[in-house]
Amino acid sequence: MSEQNTVVLSGNSLSFKDIVAIGIGDKKVALDDRAMARCRASRDFLKSALKEQKIIYGVNTSFGPMCNKIIDEKEIELLQHNLIVSHSAGLGSPILPYIATGILAVRLNTLVKGHSGVRLRLLILMREMINHNIAPYIPESGSVGASGDLVHLAHMSLAIIGKGQVYYKKKLMPAQDALKKAGLSPLTLSYKEGLALMNGTAAMTSIAAFTLFGASKLLNIACVNAAFAVEIFGGIDDAFDPDLHLLKPHPGQVEIAATIKQLYYGTGNITRRKTLHKQIRNQNTTHRPVFETNINVQDVYSIRCTPQILAPVKEALDNAIATVEIEANSTNDNPIIIAEKKKIIHGGNFHGQSISFAMDSLCIAMSTLCNLSERRINKLVDKTLNEGLPEHLIPGEIGLTMGFMGAQYLATSATAENRNMANPMSVNSISCNATNQDVVSMGTVAARKAFRLISNAKHVVTLEVLADLQALSFRNAGKLGYGTGNIYNILNKEFNVYDNNSIFHDSLVKFRKLLFSSQLFDDLSIYFSKNNRHHE
Repeated sequence: MSEQNTVVLSGNSLSFKDIVAIGIGDKKVALDDRAMARCRASRDFLKSALKEQKIIYGVNTSFGPMCNKIIDEKEIELLQHNLIVSHSAGLGSPILPYIATGILAVRLNTLVKGHSGVRLRLLILMREMINHNIAPYIPESGSVGASGDLVHLAHMSLAIIGKGQVYYKKKLMPAQDALKKAGLSPLTLSYKEGLALMNGTAAMTSIAAFTLFGASKLLNIACVNAAFAVEIFGGIDDAFDPDLHLLKPHPGQVEIAATIKQLYYGTGNITRRKTLHKQIRNQNTTHRPVFETNINVQDVYSIRCTPQILAPVKEALDNAIATVEIEANSTNDNPIIIAEKKKIIHGGNFHGQSISFAMDSLCIAMSTLCNLSERRINKLVDKTLNEGLPEHLIPGEIGLTMGFMGAQYLATSATAENRNMANPMSVNSISCNATNQDVVSMGTVAARKAFRLISNAKHVVTLEVLADLQALSFRNAGKLGYGTGNIYNILNKEFNVYDNNSIFHDSLVKFRKLLFSSQLFDDLSIYFSKNNRHHE
């Protein structure tokens, strides 16, 4: 394996993009030598603690409210097996195989931190499962996100012991068969290992990582759409003046304003405030006390306030990325072992409240992004608002052809659904486990909800891109800025003006894939002019 195509898991540096790359098969994994040494020391210390007859939760005790039941040494391996099969109690559609592989990778990364007391052979088997494209079959419903993703990770663990089902090279089959095809053997778990596999937040973290990957592209495309809107409607330049935003210096606001301004740098479409005064004064031919101008003195909020609206979106996304990456590189197990300090600590690092909060915040942020996109779509299609564009962006006989009339319903519906899903899950704690788990996070439910919300948001933003391209077919395409012009030229090669001679759905499917399954919008700076001085 080349270093370029390999993520070395040390327990300290796994990024959300790494999780995605491993999940989709773009990268393999390797185990850091120093991390393996820590794991060996952790296992040795746990072994010595057992020899000293110490009582250790989940090792020689039962689980949850039955933790006062002490297990005979001869049965402690059976205890781990029974934990996994009893908690493999999920239902619903399976988690997507690439997310399931991400779950396996996140759990492996947290175990190699060296504070869970597992054997090296378990870590090596998990590595080999990832690298042989074996993805556990994990039903989507079941986790309350408190004592970790117990149900989800139990299903993940079934594959390790050769039970349940897996996807092997994208084909569903019994785990034992897949392991055999890959030249691997299932593992009989030793003490602590079943609990170490299950007692963590890997499911919510992997789902969150894929959610963030989509959200990052959404925000970038939202900036492109904002720049297109400024140019389509001849927006006034001072709404993006950096001096304005430095007076309200939210980091997201300053960055979003700068990005949009860099995208339309060099445009011939925007209105300059310095020339606006004379244009309006020249319209006063009656010399009456009041006259009305048809030139906008200020743009509507969906254009003018884009930096202020997307500021908290950017900041929520950044905060969520930081939270997810901290979680992915944390020991979220119980009990944890610190061999160098000769400590075994019973605590609650398995609790997923941080991920739950981050996903709820992201849902609010991305729902707001949809609100903005949907309002601009409405401005483009409504003849009373679109400043001279054809109603519904119809290129043919108005009335006989419908243009974007039907497609707008998609944006309205998806935006409404996202507003509903923006309601938080993190406050919906329900006591369970015979009241042992009396405050739970619902982190995995929050992450699943955020993943669905991002998918809906992609619908809305895709439609706005198509509406922008349709609008630019009528005007202003020839004077686009450096960045917007480059992007327009790329997208326009794949775009056909919608004239009712095709099914609209086909254009949506094509462009959704183009926008979100490519690397076109991973980094907007590649479209910026090298001559951009930031001040025009």
